[in-house]
Amino acid sequence: NMVMSFRVSDLQMLLGFVGRSKSGLKHELVTRALQLVQFDCSPEVFKKIKELYETRYNKKGSDVAQPPPPPPQHRAEALPLHSSYDRGSAVPRTLPTTNIDYPALYGKYLNGLGRLPPKVAKPEVRLVKLPFYTTLDELLKPTELVPQNNEKLQESPCIFALTPRQVELIRNSRELQPGVKSVQVVLRICYTDTSSPQEDQYPPNIAVKVNHSYCSVPGYYPSNKPGVEPKRPCRPINLTHLMYLSAATNRITVTWGNYGKSYSVGLYLVRQMTSAELLQRLKTIGIKHPELCKALVKEKLRLDPDSEIATTGVRVSLICPLVKMRLSVPCRAETCAHLQCFDAVFYLQMNEKKPTWMCPVCDKPAPYDQLIIDGLLSKILTECEDADEIEYLVDGSWCPIRAEKERSCSPQCPILVLGSSDVNGLLATPNGNGENGKAPADVVDLTLDSSSSEEDEEEDEEEDDDDEGPQPKRRCSYEKGLVSAC
Repeated sequence: NMVMSFRVSDLQMLLGFVGRSKSGLKHELVTRALQLVQFDCSPEVFKKIKELYETRYNKKGSDVAQPPPPPPQHRAEALPLHSSYDRGSAVPRTLPTTNIDYPALYGKYLNGLGRLPPKVAKPEVRLVKLPFYTTLDELLKPTELVPQNNEKLQESPCIFALTPRQVELIRNSRELQPGVKSVQVVLRICYTDTSSPQEDQYPPNIAVKVNHSYCSVPGYYPSNKPGVEPKRPCRPINLTHLMYLSAATNRITVTWGNYGKSYSVGLYLVRQMTSAELLQRLKTIGIKHPELCKALVKEKLRLDPDSEIATTGVRVSLICPLVKMRLSVPCRAETCAHLQCFDAVFYLQMNEKKPTWMCPVCDKPAPYDQLIIDGLLSKILTECEDADEIEYLVDGSWCPIRAEKERSCSPQCPILVLGSSDVNGLLATPNGNGENGKAPADVVDLTLDSSSSEEDEEEDEEEDDDDEGPQPKRRCSYEKGLVSAC
């Protein structure tokens, strides 16, 4: 702040003191002085800055130094500060509550110049990596939003400029949609918490102004459940379309509600990815070899022989639980315990629109960097086009579970004979009676779905405790291989 308040003569005296060039316009002298402070601030230089400051503001003999007048707006915004200067991470000091143009989020060389750098580095706030955003440059490290007074609504300004290389990256990037470039400057906000990487989290009453226009911020998702508050998707806020794509300085003002929680903001140059690009990357580096998948099947059945609903294996649907269509790119998270897959295409598209990264099978986190494409199931999908479900067997092999009409002649379908009635999957011999005119034994077909149909429910209601009651309708003919349970 002291350097920012210097006049041209003060700046020239400071630069002359360290043997730097004193020529140039004022904003060039200020930039040179700020570089000096950031990289070469010895005790002698700091003492000279303090001496020039006190000489300037104590000339009238006042015991208390007067605060420097705020620099004119056009001067502050003309500072060609580039990203290399925007890397100070110290928390800004409290600024005067008057409406001045001090950049509250600069860093130690603008807001805290009066303090020497701490000897022990404090832990920094880190933001989680986002699959749909590849970070190219960090323009401003996460910096705390500091309230300037006791008002509930606070304003925190920040100024920065892009380097020519960054400007070209944005200009030469392709458009994701009309007016939206793939290379962007984004603002990210999170809780001020250094214990772990933080997810994006907006403060209450957030508004973001870029230069002279307000930027759109994602709204709330409506809630369909009564009594459940609507959720707000907290994503990076794209500022690019409102910025000066030149050497001119951009000014950002974050308006936020001060209700006790502490937030930090960061600025990043990113490349926004599409779901198609993430899918291609997953196909390139995320395919799990069929033999590894087969070994996983055998291991699962060895450790958990009663897995899911089958006795001789585990059944896996070839229908995606997300969209009820046949799988095209079967994937799941490596952290998931199940073998069931969902379709990577639709999963990535859904998270592109509403990022949750939750497995649709087990409702546990399934982040992008944990996704794998099941090479074995991919192979099965090409070889088994006439079935919607398969069963993995204990030796790692598999067999299709076809439609009911075709199942009667399949020798691969396991049959379990039970001595007591079961509410699901009851079978009868073709003529409805056993060999001696007795009611047939109840047989459970484990290849059938576990969910009861409407017909099953009706039959269960009519069934009596004795064997004289109405028998279930016949599903398919199993004349061979049935053993009486009596």
